[in-house]
Amino acid sequence: MSIVHQSLFELKELINKGEMTAVEVTETFLNRAQQLNPKVNAFISFNEKALEEAQRVDQRRQQGEDLGPLAGVPLAIKDLLCTEGLKTTAASKMLHNFIPPYSATVVERLQTAGAVVLGKANLDEFAMGSSNENSFFGPCKNPWSLEHVPGGSSGGSAAAVAASMAPASIGTDTGGSIRQPANFCGIVGVKPTYGRVSRYGIVAFASSLDQAGPMTKTVKDSALMLEVISGQDPHDSTTSSRRVPRWSEALSENLKGLKVGLPKEYFSDQISEDTRKAVENCIEIVKAQGAEVTEVSLPLVKYGIPIYYLIATSEASSNLARYDGVRFGHRSNFQEIPAKDLAEFYSRSRGEGFGSEVKRRIILGTYCLSSGYYDAYYKKASQVRRLLTEQFKKAFEACDVLLSPVTTHPAFRLGERVADPLQMYLNDIYTTATNLAGLPGMSVPAGFSQDGLPIGVQLSAAHFDEQTMFNVAYAIEQALNLTKRWPDVQQ
Repeated sequence: MSIVHQSLFELKELINKGEMTAVEVTETFLNRAQQLNPKVNAFISFNEKALEEAQRVDQRRQQGEDLGPLAGVPLAIKDLLCTEGLKTTAASKMLHNFIPPYSATVVERLQTAGAVVLGKANLDEFAMGSSNENSFFGPCKNPWSLEHVPGGSSGGSAAAVAASMAPASIGTDTGGSIRQPANFCGIVGVKPTYGRVSRYGIVAFASSLDQAGPMTKTVKDSALMLEVISGQDPHDSTTSSRRVPRWSEALSENLKGLKVGLPKEYFSDQISEDTRKAVENCIEIVKAQGAEVTEVSLPLVKYGIPIYYLIATSEASSNLARYDGVRFGHRSNFQEIPAKDLAEFYSRSRGEGFGSEVKRRIILGTYCLSSGYYDAYYKKASQVRRLLTEQFKKAFEACDVLLSPVTTHPAFRLGERVADPLQMYLNDIYTTATNLAGLPGMSVPAGFSQDGLPIGVQLSAAHFDEQTMFNVAYAIEQALNLTKRWPDVQQ
């Protein structure tokens, strides 16, 4: 089997044993990624120093130094995370030529663990979207069907792993942006508990919701990557001081004594037949592994979409105000046509720098925060968010893990929902509540539709209980044995 289809654990074992060098592994993935990128458009840019980074890993191994848990493994990094000396664009014209002077904490921890940055993955502009069609650098495509979307906003991160252009990647999840593309592309995607992973150096969308997480081929790979990037960070006061467990070493498919909750609000008539069958099959798997399945109710999740878009757009309005063409971001050419005043200066620079979806969300968020509307919209949404969080806590008194669909349908076609923002927003109907409550959540492959498109199942657990969530995902993964099935992108 080609090394491009091997898991992260398999690759690092080859490197540690000296059966392959880090340079050989990195070069193999770099060549494949560059070959396939014109078709898939998963990467915005590649790291010109990737082979140099890999060479340093090989030198350390030859000198007998202790290597990190990801030594020599090349990774795709969502182009929302700052990388020192490597362009970081947020897939926007606003930052199309920005080269950060520092790296995000997540990137630093990955590199300290020995990982090699292969390149920067495509995304929806400023992480705003559910299809990766909002990128200034063009849409990313689903490796299983190039006519379909890979999901968003971390579509490039998901597509890179699914197409074996990288063995693993980092995405960010604000309202489902790791889980939904992982679901559409047939890989594992994990959104950790809010505060588990530092947000320092991640271009902000909605600060109370954003979390970075791993996107991989296997559950064990995701568990290891999350171990590496988790932990308290003095640069981010919202990070938790809790000890980071060794999730990858404690994985178990024995679910005896575990209670799996099925939120009845997530099992509606909107779910496609293929999705329903895949999820029901997973329910039977967890039962067979000894888990008890029980129905739970979360009445307030029906408000998840409106709450999310009120809070997320309000925070985005505040976060993106810094891009004014003076201190940060694209500046219009005022030498040819001078601005009449400061308002026109801002308007022209932002009008050119931001795409239509980002403008839409800034306008909506600014309206929600404006005088006379703050109490009716943002404040009310925050109050309902608190009540929703309490409902989740109560649900986890009755069960250990929640199991549900990730989306109502498998991946939709490119261009199918671009003209209807509301339909696009409703694509996140089952994922936003997890972010609002700050819970850990993940998508694990559950099967395929009749058209051959991947389908995932969503799992979520109580705050900081990633291990239980990982164990249920591992049991499903072992039973279905889908980890060696991949798309033929060469066609």
